[in-house]
Amino acid sequence: MHESLIVAEFANAGYQISPGAVALIDSCPSPDNVVKQVLQSLDDSVLVVDKQHIMLDYGGNGDGNGGNSDGGNGDGATTKAASAIERKQSKKSPAKTSRIQPPVAPELPGVNILCDISNESTCVGEYSEFVRYFRDRYARLSGIIRTRITARPIESLRSERLREYGDISIIGMVHDIRTTVNGNKMIKLEDPTGMFSVLVRPVDHDPWEIASRIIRDEVIGVTGSLIGDGKLMIASDLVMPDIPNQHNQRLPGSWTGNRNGNGNGTGAGGKRDNNHDQAILISDVHIGSNTFLEEAFCEFIDWLGDGDIDSNINANNHENRADAGQVRYLIIAGDLVDGVGIYPGQEEELEIADVYDQYRCAAKYLRAVPKNIRIIIAPGNHDAVRLAEPQPALPENIRSMFRDNTVFTGNPALIEIKGVRILIYHGRSMDDLIATIPNMSYQRPAEVMVEMLRRRHIAPTYGGRVSIAPEITDHFVIDRIPHILHCGHVHTIGVDRYKGVTVINAGTWQSQTEFQKRVNLEPVPAHAAIVDLTTLGTRMVRFA
Repeated sequence: MHESLIVAEFANAGYQISPGAVALIDSCPSPDNVVKQVLQSLDDSVLVVDKQHIMLDYGGNGDGNGGNSDGGNGDGATTKAASAIERKQSKKSPAKTSRIQPPVAPELPGVNILCDISNESTCVGEYSEFVRYFRDRYARLSGIIRTRITARPIESLRSERLREYGDISIIGMVHDIRTTVNGNKMIKLEDPTGMFSVLVRPVDHDPWEIASRIIRDEVIGVTGSLIGDGKLMIASDLVMPDIPNQHNQRLPGSWTGNRNGNGNGTGAGGKRDNNHDQAILISDVHIGSNTFLEEAFCEFIDWLGDGDIDSNINANNHENRADAGQVRYLIIAGDLVDGVGIYPGQEEELEIADVYDQYRCAAKYLRAVPKNIRIIIAPGNHDAVRLAEPQPALPENIRSMFRDNTVFTGNPALIEIKGVRILIYHGRSMDDLIATIPNMSYQRPAEVMVEMLRRRHIAPTYGGRVSIAPEITDHFVIDRIPHILHCGHVHTIGVDRYKGVTVINAGTWQSQTEFQKRVNLEPVPAHAAIVDLTTLGTRMVRFA
């Protein structure tokens, strides 16, 4: 990429760029990717892009240290490209060191952390912060909807001349929704200029179907006509932020087949090119609980070393053994340990009563994972971080217990591995979504995750089971569409594909707890999801 093209790219985005920054980008093996990454990281306060803004993170740990390996997180840069950049920079400017650090081990694959709250949290819970938080949510989600409808501010609906118009569109956050005595849905929408009521009737089938699944605090668009004195709109169409219908993220590969699993990310998989790198996705290990399935988890760790990934029934089927080098990543979506003080009476169900001893035990298990596999750990509501979401990465005194190939992220976190974007979210908001959206079930977690994608938001309802911290930006908004949405929390499994996005919930490594017995929830434990990073073909392997 010529230097003039680099300057043009930043100019088109509204930025100036210093000659030193241009030279630094031009020295990279993939200047195009670096330009995209830097532009995504800039905020409105930046006018001139300089070298300090070019902080590539090819293996960051999510704690804001840019891959610093001090304290046991040991991420650093993890690609040959990163080493090449460093060599070029040392030739051009021997007195300065590159921000990209050498790899921990040559065989370890890289991780690019695209979005993560770790070391970025600034909120203290003031009223003004909540206002700012919800305005950010509205601005970003309404921006998506505005690409599909031409909407007016709610304040403009007060004009009497609008009553003579036909259809009018508005975009608002759902302040309230209720069923009237006549069986209609009454939705009160709010934007920065005011509130307005919208009526949806059962006879209008399409908008009624959408309205029956609407929940508080999500952002929707409405098209309809004003009636009477102009204080009520009859909806003829409802628009959700949703992933576009034409969106297609299927990666090129050798898998072909149908919806039941042959190559589209929803099942047992089909013909595979044995050179494809793979990622293993698990969640809710709950080490320290007396219901932790230690034998099954140890079998899983042993199996990683064997590299036998061809079984779609259980891990004891050793036909068609695969090369262990195919498995490059192990991604854990929260609740690595059972924690302490999470719920009343938990101490009676703990095998390991000290939370730090739980993490030491977890680190011991994970040290048995083959060293060429990159381990990525996000926290959940049982982990030793703040309960309010978004949650930062595990603290330094815990990270230091783990070996150098471990990357720690916050919850949620958007990462990129081998060109595949994975949105990791532990999934506590599924409690609220299951309680408020009709026909949702803990036994079908993939359906709940699809509802997140339709709303382009993974935790839309405020004031429910999820405690939300009012950060400067809403980290739950799905701006960049991932290839994979990886959740846990509900202790059941599910895999599906929705408009090019593979949704995966890999269950748990804990048998049924006393609480689950009381609420009649039957977990589906000891499963791991295997994803082919070339085709996104996905299937489950059982270890019990």
